[in-house]
Order: sequence, then C-alpha cells, then structure tokens
Amino acid sequence: MLKNYPFSAVIFDLDGVITQTALVHSAAWKKMFDEFLLNWSKKNETEFQEFEHNQDYLPYIDGKPRYQGVESFLKSRNIELPYGDPSDSPEMETICGLGNRKNLTFNEVLEKEGVKVYQSTIDLIYELRKNGIHIGVASSSKNCKPVLERAGILNLFETIVDGTVSAELGLKGKPFPDIFITACKNLNVSPNKAVVVEDAVSGVEAGKNGNFGFVLGVARENNHRELLIHGADRVVSDLEELGGIKGMMDWFTNGLSTDNNSLIYYDLVPEKEKQRETLLTVGNGYFATRGSMEETLASICHYPATYMAGVYNRLVSKVAGRDVENEDFVNCINWLPVTFKISQGEWFDLDKAEIIEIQRELDFRSGIMKRKLTVKFEGKTTRIESERFVSMHQRNIAAQKYTIKPIDYDDEITIKAGLDIDLINDGVDRYRSLNQKHILPLEEKVESNSGYLVGCTTQSNIRIACTYILDANKEGSWQPLVYKGKVFSLFTACIRSNEEVTLTKRIVLNNSLSNDDPLTLVLVEGKNLKSYEDLRELSEVAWRNIWTRVDIELEGDRLAQKIFRLHLFHLFVTASPHNASLDAGIPARGLHGEAYRGHIFWDELFILPLYNLSFPEISRSALMYRYRRLPAAREYARAHGYRGAMFPWQSGSSGREETQVVHLNPVSGEWGDDYSSIQRHVSLAIAYNIWEYYHSTLDQQFLKDYGAEFFLDICMFWTGLCHKDAEDGRYHIRGVMGPDEFHEKYPNAKRGGLDDNAYSNLMTVWALQKAYQMRNIIGEECFRNVARKIGLNEQEWQRWKNIRQNLALCINEEGIIAQFDGYFELKELDWEYFKKKYGNVYRMDRLLKAEGLSPDEFKVAKQADVLMIFYNLLPEEVNRLLQEMGYDLPKDYLKKNFWYYLNRTSHGSTLSRVVHAKLAHLVGEEKLAWQLFREALISDYIDIQGGTTAEGIHAGVMAGTVWLALTVYAGLSLCEDIPSFQPDLPYDWEAMKFNFIFRGIRYYVEIDRQKIVLTAGAPHNIEVKAKVWGKEYILLPGIAKTIEI
Repeated sequence: MLKNYPFSAVIFDLDGVITQTALVHSAAWKKMFDEFLLNWSKKNETEFQEFEHNQDYLPYIDGKPRYQGVESFLKSRNIELPYGDPSDSPEMETICGLGNRKNLTFNEVLEKEGVKVYQSTIDLIYELRKNGIHIGVASSSKNCKPVLERAGILNLFETIVDGTVSAELGLKGKPFPDIFITACKNLNVSPNKAVVVEDAVSGVEAGKNGNFGFVLGVARENNHRELLIHGADRVVSDLEELGGIKGMMDWFTNGLSTDNNSLIYYDLVPEKEKQRETLLTVGNGYFATRGSMEETLASICHYPATYMAGVYNRLVSKVAGRDVENEDFVNCINWLPVTFKISQGEWFDLDKAEIIEIQRELDFRSGIMKRKLTVKFEGKTTRIESERFVSMHQRNIAAQKYTIKPIDYDDEITIKAGLDIDLINDGVDRYRSLNQKHILPLEEKVESNSGYLVGCTTQSNIRIACTYILDANKEGSWQPLVYKGKVFSLFTACIRSNEEVTLTKRIVLNNSLSNDDPLTLVLVEGKNLKSYEDLRELSEVAWRNIWTRVDIELEGDRLAQKIFRLHLFHLFVTASPHNASLDAGIPARGLHGEAYRGHIFWDELFILPLYNLSFPEISRSALMYRYRRLPAAREYARAHGYRGAMFPWQSGSSGREETQVVHLNPVSGEWGDDYSSIQRHVSLAIAYNIWEYYHSTLDQQFLKDYGAEFFLDICMFWTGLCHKDAEDGRYHIRGVMGPDEFHEKYPNAKRGGLDDNAYSNLMTVWALQKAYQMRNIIGEECFRNVARKIGLNEQEWQRWKNIRQNLALCINEEGIIAQFDGYFELKELDWEYFKKKYGNVYRMDRLLKAEGLSPDEFKVAKQADVLMIFYNLLPEEVNRLLQEMGYDLPKDYLKKNFWYYLNRTSHGSTLSRVVHAKLAHLVGEEKLAWQLFREALISDYIDIQGGTTAEGIHAGVMAGTVWLALTVYAGLSLCEDIPSFQPDLPYDWEAMKFNFIFRGIRYYVEIDRQKIVLTAGAPHNIEVKAKVWGKEYILLPGIAKTIEI
C-alpha cells in the first residue's frame, strides 16, 4: 500500500538536473556568441570581449528560453538587434537568428557526443515513481524531448512542458513560473503539493514565484548561495545528498513550518538594507529596535534606531527663510553596538569586509532575530553568530548574544560592546535638512562589564535611561571606554582557530513618561536581571501566548501564510499587551521608523478592529490615548470656530494638530498652503473605533465613563459643520477633505476644502444613528450627564435627527455618488498618456504637477473615497443610511460606483488596494479582488512603493490584509449580536484555522472547502450561537460543531 505523502508531484528541470547538457549548452552559446562578438567588434570598431561562462552564461542565459537568453545577454553588452522571427535563418543577425545559430551548434555536439544523465537524479525519479509521486519535466529548451529520447528516459515522465510547448501556449519563460504551473495542471496537482528541482537562478526564482511547496536547488556551478538568495528552499550539490524521498518529506514536515514562521535573507544588498532593517525589527509595544547589524552605524545603507512608545520631541528648523516647527518620533538609543578587532588591527567594518556567507532570520514565533556571518577582514576569516530579542515578558528589557569563531588564525581578540545615545533622527531622507538633534546626553558611566547612559529630549524633557550588563563564556580582561553619550566595555581574550568566544548583553531601558526616576529603576532592575537564557525563555513564552490568540493557520498558500504571520508579528511589535498600561496611540508606520514623524492618523480605523478580536484591551488603550487628548480636540475645534471635538489629522504627544499648514515647493522655492489638516474624517474614524470596540466587547463601563462622551462630542463637531440650505432644504458640510488626498480644493480656489464629501456625510449620518443607540445603551441618567458636559440640549438633539434625514449627497442619474459636489464637472484624465510616459502612476498628483497641472482639475483619486464607506459598513447598512437620507438608488449602484471610481484611482496609498479588494469581492469580481488583495499583502514585503518601507511599516495595510482574510475569505461578520460566516476561500487556500474573541467568548474556527468546524470556549451554562450562510446554529461549549458548506 502506497504511503500518503504531503506532496504529489516533482517537476524537474532538464539541463544540469537530469542530463549533463548544461555545459554543452554553455559551450554552444560561447561558440556562437564569440563568433558574433568578434564580427560585431570589427564592424563597430570596438574591443572584443569574449563570452564567459560565469560572467555571461549563468546570469543572462542559464534556464531562460533561447531567444529571451539572447536578448538578455545582448542587453548586458548594450547591443541592439531586431527581434526577428523564430523562422529566421541562423545566418541572420537578429535575436531569433542568433538563437537558431546556437541551436545548430548544440545539436551538432549532441549528435557527436550523445547525452549523459545524472544517475542520482534517475535513481530519485525511480524511487518517487515507485511511491506514486507524479513526475514531470519543465524546461526552456526546445530540444527537451529529443534529449530525453537520446538518453532513453522519455518514458519516465508523465508530462513535458518545454520550449516548444511554451511557444504554442504563449507561456512566459523563467523566472516566470508558467512552465512549472502548466506541468502541475497537466498532472492535476496544486503547486503547493509539488516540488520544483532546478539548477538555474532563473529556475529557482520561477519556483518561488509560483509559490511551490518545495523549491530544491542543485548547485552544479558551486552556486549554493546564489540559489538560496533567489528562492531555493534548500540547496544540494547533487541529488544524492537529498536522501531520497525522505529528504523531501523532511522539508514538508519540518522545513516548511520553519519557513512559514520566519523571514530569512541570504545576502546583503546595500540599496535594500534599510527596508530589511524595518522588516527585521524586534520589539514589544513599549519599544522596538530596527534590524540593523550590530557592527553598523547610521549611513546611506544602515540605520540603527530604537523607538519608544509616546516619546516625541519638537524642534524648530529654518527652512527657506521661515521657522518651521515639527514634532518627531525620537530615535532614543542604540543598544546594539558590538564589534571586534583582531590583535592591534582595525575595528571590524562590515562595509569593508568580504562577505563569504550571511544569513539573517527573524523567527516570528519567538521574536528572536538571528544572524550567521562569515567574513574575511584584514586577510583573516571569522565566523560571527548573533541573536537578539526585545522581551515580550518584561517591557523594558532586551538582550543580545554575540559569538566569534576564528577560522584560519590564532590571535588575541577584543570585543567592544555598549550603548550610544548621542544620536540624531536620520531615517527619512526628505527630513534631512531639518534640525534632527532631539536628544542630548546627560550622564554616562562604565564599570568593567557594565555601564549606563542617561539622555534627555531637548524640548519635551523626557529622560531616557539605559543600563547594560555583559558576560563572557571564557576568561579575559575588561576595560571601560567612555565618550560623551557613548559607553563601552572592551573584553580581550586569546582565542585559537575554531574556538568560540561568546558575549551576552542584557539591557534595561526606561523613560520618564513611565517612571519619574528612570535611572534608578534601570539600575535596580539591572542588578536583579535573570540570565540571558532565562530572559529569552520568558520572552518566548510570552510570544507563544500571543500566538495562541492571534495566529492564522493556512494550507495551500505558503506565501500568504508567511506574510500573515509577518504582519501579525509587526503589529504586536507596535502595540502589545504592554500597551494596555501606556498612554500611546498606534503610529501609522509602527515603532519601526520615522516616516510620518511617528504620528497617529486615521489608519487606526484599519487596525483596531483586528485587535478587538484578540486583545481588546489594546484597542481600549488606543482609544484612551484619544480620550486623554479630548480637551485638545475641543480646543482645536474652538480655535476654528466650531463646537465639539475636532481631532487632528496628525496626532503626537499632546493631541494638538501636528500637520503643517504650509509647504515648500522644492522646484519654485515658494511656500504654499498645505490643506492636509482639513481631513476632518479622522474624527469619524475615532467614532467608528469607539463603536466597534463596544460592539465587540459590550464594555458598557468604558462607554459610560469615556466612550459616549467623546463619541457624542465628535457628533457635536460634525453637526456644527452642517448648514441648511434654504433652496433645497438640505444640510451641507463645506470645506473638508475626504480620504482622497489628491483633491484638497476646487480648481483655482483660494481656500482649501470641498463641499459635501460623500464619505464624510455618510459617516456623519452613521454616527448620528449610533448616537441614538448609544443613548439607550448608557441609560438616561448617564446620557444627561454626558450631554450636560458637552453642552448638548434637547433642541440640538432633535436637530441631529433632522440632519440625519436631510444631509446632502450629489448623485447622478446613473446612481453614481459624487465624491463631492462639483466632482462630475472635473476633467477626465488621459491615463494612457501618463502610463506610457511614466510607467508607475501611483503618485499621479506628482506627475500632474510635473506637467504644470493640478490633480484638483481631474477625476483622479489617490485611494478609495466614496467606496470607503463600503469598507466600514455592510452594503445593507449603507442602503439604510441612504434611505433615511431620502435617496433611492438603482439596485446595481454599488457595482456601477465601484467601476466608476476604480478606473479613476491610482492607488497612491497602500491602503487603497485593501479597500478596493473588499469592494471587488462585494460586487462579485473575485479575480480582481484576489489580485488587489495579493498586491496589498506583499506591499511591505517587496516594498511595492519603492523605498517607503525603509522608513517604517504600513501598519494599516498589515492589519487590513489580515482583516480581509478573516472577513472576506473566511467570511466572518460581527455586525450582528452573534458571529456569522460565509466562507469563500480563494482557489489556492485549502484550509484555514483561527480563533477570535467576541463579547467575552472565544470562538475556534476551522474551514475547508467542504465544511466549517466551530467550537465555543465558553462556560457550560452559556448558550452560544453562530450563523453559517444565514442559518443559526447552537454551539455547545467546548464541543466542536461541524457544518457542511
């Protein structure tokens, strides 16, 4: 009886994997290109440069379709030839002609020498076939079948997808995964259940891009590292090393799980380092430390920084003759510094060393970042291993371990480790001309293997204190080293080749926001610190406890699985259970960088609903951050002549508006108005989060003590903006911006703002409806107390009802809701012109300005605006709002509005794809929904916006994509009093497992294509209900309920 394996098919490349023809190909390419290049150099009077195997064949030709290889190589030499046609004769100097010329040479060698196979590959194929595993070949070569026939092994393969098939079907060549996916389709096997075996860089890239279950690299060219860098999960020199089918089994049972829970980099790419440092950040909500390497200083490639929740500082900078004040998220300290020197040599400099091997791995499960590094520096080879973590168990503790192992020398080694607080904010290029010295050193001290630093922010007067304790695993001498704002301990020991010396550093970090005397606290806690191993174990346990409540387990899509965990990890680095006792909001860019100056925006609308499902106390804390700044919001409203609470677009330490009201045009050198601050809808996002928190938790006490007060005060602000027009009898809201930041004002207008922004008006009506429900929830006595506090009388209350029923929208005859009054009069944009000229049109506003135009003139949006209402609310609820407002729209109005606005949106914000993915799903455009969702999902992972991830994560997108997985694809809805499900798993997702808490009850959910299994973790005396596809079911506590779908 055949064993049930976790994979069903193995797809082999041909050349270099099955047959020993890769070198034959290389020789044929060399012969053809050398002849061509010699003639070309004579004709063009240029120097002849021969075709080389390592420099030319491997990077430009290997693994690619023939004509694509020719084109790739010629481009590397800046040679332009016409493409020609596959029927071109070998004598023609076209891309196809040269490819055909090479093929003649290859066939001549093949005919003369025959075909040799790799016996270890053939042995593995026989073993796989014997165990019922399907076997296929996917090759770029058009000679695939003849080669297999000559080798006498054609009968071993159930499907062959080669260059000929690719040409017939129009398949893209490697690194696109088309040929491998086609082979899987022919075998009726999903890619996640298939193995790709490849020897070419482009081939393993194709396997990775196809999201295959296992990508196995065969390093025939001593290119282990290159194959790992480009996507191989494991690399062997020959398939004999794999250990047969057991080796493949080991990946699926062990290796895949590790990969799904980690982020790994096998190279150092200078231009990508800052983005990777962001994604390798470790933290615990109280503070977080970027994933910079221990030996690096701030530079064009590296930016070590640690940020602490709520630590801001204001500075004034002189810009173009004007004083500009900004509040920034402070780079508080660098606690990572560790480096070494050999004997009396220079201190190790990573940027000057030859990197032989590097591997960095962030383990999401444990919160530990590890690094393995082999370098040659000053002629000597050294192996370095390090790891670090910020404790999730105790919020003000972090630790690191640093191990050095000489490979080819015996010598004296000195390790330098310590702290640095003499820093500037330097993480965002466009802020670089501003005053960035936010922290000044106050005190420093070192005693042999320990020391401390104290610094203070220059304006906010926040004191930051940190102490460190070092321990070494062998005898040696300690020496202190102190500079202003920097403290180090130097450890010196003699060490032999292949012997290891390990240093551990434990730190305690605190600030005066959370303790009046942070230095005393860190010194006392430093004396009582547990060992490195104990601290690590406690932190790992704390992380495990988080993962038991937030994890999403996915089968069938390893990329989505990895990125869900990446997103969840960084969300809890940004805000964790520790935040329940902190006065801090959730920065839009996390605790990971200085973009947006660490401020809090409306992005919490995308973030807090997710925390409601796992740790509602974190949501409550973020709301309390807003509540404590309610006086500032009231003052902000009064200063602009409004009532109620007007929360700022950008919020930092005090709750005042941190958005600049003027900006400098770098081209003209002139100052102009900046209208960003009139995005008043941020207050509606806060109101939405108040309601969602209550609805998910039924925390009436929060509502009575805090929530109702600032919810109703926000309503007071918005109703104050409403003015009744005597002509149409409707109320209008003027002079605000919606979520689309491309439209700040009307064309040629001298004041900012737009009238009757549909999103703002609809959310205002929604808030007023919820205000009536809230009155009933908190009771009359509490309501009267709140009303008295905010100045709400009964006459005003009745006016609110009138506004609900008569607030204006602009809607055309087809049922398209205008983004704002006057939108339909704007000009249409020639999208094709801009796409052809610029390619990337995400920031269409900048492209228009470069052409001397303004986005205010055109029907173009940065992100969802009208459609945003359908992200917040179910279509049924939006319909009720419209009905109460007196509008009757066609049945298909949602679909019409979706296409109307999608076709006019550039997706200049990463949040845009999140919203449009949900809308596409709502209107039944599943393929488009999946495409938009996928783009949003990988946006930080691949830095889709070209450099922005280096400045911090996009927390709203990270939360929003996880939220979509739960609400769109698992079909979870919490809009009623009980959870309901309408599962709709994407094609690649075979099963999904997660849990969540709703109104004090934890639900455990398992979904596959046939069924949903629900379990309620509730006391036995509570009746628990849930809906699946509209039908209500009773769940017995602790007993799984299986429902066929």
